[in-house]
Amino acid sequence: MADHGEFSGRVALVTGAASGIGAAVARWLDARGIAELVLIDLDRPALDTLGLACKVRPYGGDVADPALWKLLERDIARLDHAVLNAGIATSGNITDLDIATWRKTMSANLDGMFLSLRAAMRLMQQARRGAIVLTASVSGIKAAAGTAAYSASKAATIQLAKVAAAEAAGHGIRVNAIAPGGVDTAIWDKADWFAQMAQEHGSREAALAAMASGATPLGRFATADEVAAQIGFLLSDAAATITGTCLVADGGVSL
Repeated sequence: MADHGEFSGRVALVTGAASGIGAAVARWLDARGIAELVLIDLDRPALDTLGLACKVRPYGGDVADPALWKLLERDIARLDHAVLNAGIATSGNITDLDIATWRKTMSANLDGMFLSLRAAMRLMQQARRGAIVLTASVSGIKAAAGTAAYSASKAATIQLAKVAAAEAAGHGIRVNAIAPGGVDTAIWDKADWFAQMAQEHGSREAALAAMASGATPLGRFATADEVAAQIGFLLSDAAATITGTCLVADGGVSL
């Protein structure tokens, strides 16, 4: 049953909404009475499988495509919340990293973040209110070998959120970032090294548990639902005076 509280009657944008954290955020908001969700993902058909009760406007497209955001700014009359979550994970040592991988990472994680943030801020300025959360990563805070492109894009995301917060505060708009550590999402399944690890440990779950026990002081990774609830807090009125921050939700990795 939906909790028709502070999100009732409001409109929220979620990018990268077809799976993982994005899908969990969409369900979290839906359960709390959001009136309308504007959902974006490269996998447009997957947006229809989320089973949401609220009104949904699904868009298929690349968040790094300026034409997508021109279309949304024209289509959407009101926006109260935005969770800018779309992105990709890549790996590779600097000496081995090719420029194509670097540019692909920056396009999805940084160009797409800038374009979606700009569109959300423009829409919210009309009403002089709103709350935005950008999905960053602990990789943008703590250096780790083999993550140059991804880490650079996430560090830039954190700084982008701070600059946006400074610019948007006068319009009644709050902007924050969240930096999760390991999260159990489908993004792991796209990495060849993780597939090999899962085979060695006998299952996907065993591989994640082994990774978490060695890499996280708390000894576990987060679920997508847990991160969605943390994002929900940043969107909520309970966080009314929180802006320009990065909530580090990494299980202690950055200690």
